[in-house]
Amino acid sequence: MSGIVVVDDRNDWPVLIPGIEVVTAWDYLTHELHTRARKLRVYNLCRSFGYQTTGYYVSLLAGARGHKPLPEITTIQDLKLAESPRFLNDEIEELIQRSLSPIGSSEYLLNVYFGESLAKRHERLARALFNLFPAPLLQARFVYRGDEWRVETLGPIALGEVPGSHLEFLYEAARDYFARKRTPRTRRDSARYDLAILINEDEKEPPSNARALKAFEKAAEDLGFDVEFLDKSDYGHVAEFDALFIRETTAVNHHTYRFARRAAREGLVVVDDPLSILRAANKVFLAQLMERHRIPQPKTLLLHSRNVKQAARELGFPCVLKQPDSQFSKGVIKVDSETELKRAATEMLERSDLIIAQSYEPTEYDWRVGVLDGQPLYACRYYMAKDHWQVVKRGGNGAVLEGSHETLDVKDVPAQVLNVAVQAARAVGEGLYGVDLKQFGKLVKVIEVNDNPNVDFGVEDLVLKDTLYQKIMAYFARRLEQRTREQSR
Repeated sequence: MSGIVVVDDRNDWPVLIPGIEVVTAWDYLTHELHTRARKLRVYNLCRSFGYQTTGYYVSLLAGARGHKPLPEITTIQDLKLAESPRFLNDEIEELIQRSLSPIGSSEYLLNVYFGESLAKRHERLARALFNLFPAPLLQARFVYRGDEWRVETLGPIALGEVPGSHLEFLYEAARDYFARKRTPRTRRDSARYDLAILINEDEKEPPSNARALKAFEKAAEDLGFDVEFLDKSDYGHVAEFDALFIRETTAVNHHTYRFARRAAREGLVVVDDPLSILRAANKVFLAQLMERHRIPQPKTLLLHSRNVKQAARELGFPCVLKQPDSQFSKGVIKVDSETELKRAATEMLERSDLIIAQSYEPTEYDWRVGVLDGQPLYACRYYMAKDHWQVVKRGGNGAVLEGSHETLDVKDVPAQVLNVAVQAARAVGEGLYGVDLKQFGKLVKVIEVNDNPNVDFGVEDLVLKDTLYQKIMAYFARRLEQRTREQSR
């Protein structure tokens, strides 16, 4: 995908950057060369983004032409609503306090150039603001009120408003931005789409190991994708792609959800899509969803501060308590007495007004059925860790002990297991899910539905091998081809 910098006057941008052409806003808006161009990144550095100004129309029409603008029109609109400090999430609020705490004055002006700050101590804050509102040039005004720093204003800054002493830094930040992970490469003739895969190299228990990620990359390229791996600092680049595959553990109050939300808003094909994250990340929602669709699950109570004793009466002991956003056996505990129940429930209810209590129904292993687009994809038996009631046993020193696993061809899986897994996945959505189930003879119960299931080399792929990765990438290709057909009508 080629890139252009759009300015009101060519003299506004004297920087020569390989692979980046400088175009005036008027030329971009009116010349057929740009009207009909495809796969174009548009870096909008116009002097104003006011409603229906030239700069406004550059971002607006870039979206209409299928180009990838920075800033997008939605970012421009979002920034108009950013006067209130409530627009920021807690993570950035904390960063503001830490970053500005050493400052002695009651006001501070921070300019952010392509996600970078001239003041090194504010680098993380600058990147966080850029990730939340991806615009090439941002200016944030902070004031100290009471006992904390607050955002007074936040918005795009025009090139003409950049202090002369900042220009060299701005140009260097632009060079770094265009070069970082954007090294020009020979595009294969077969490449039709751009796929971003979001990962976190520092994650201790990622949903896909390194060899699986390589297998995904190869499968995607074989199907005509150009593939690029992103991390959380690449939020500003999301709109440059056709599809986003999240291979980092997802959560709602987390950058993974923000990536998914933004990608969906920009029309990308997304796995995991934001609605699936919202639904599957909360076990309270899942419990109610299974009940609504009459999908069997262990006996379940929605626990709150006023009905803790009810769990003892209706579920007996032992029983299981689950934090709504628990993952990987974390936040899931077994209690053996009313005293333990009260203590554990009180602790959990400090973090969430509702939690889940379920009957304890032990099995030798849990089924995990991978479901893609409403169809079973793979199936595994995950056995309980030695001398433990869960698949994963976590020690107090951080040690992790996992049970063994067995991967089966889906045709060898009991029909009832597959049927219940598919029902549960379809209730959540149409993407990629891992459904955990327990089997008691012909009776099968859903434990949970994961929106971000493990697909690891050497585990889930033991039966299908490369075909597993190809099937998942083919899902993206089908969705993109369908979108292309609909847009051409």
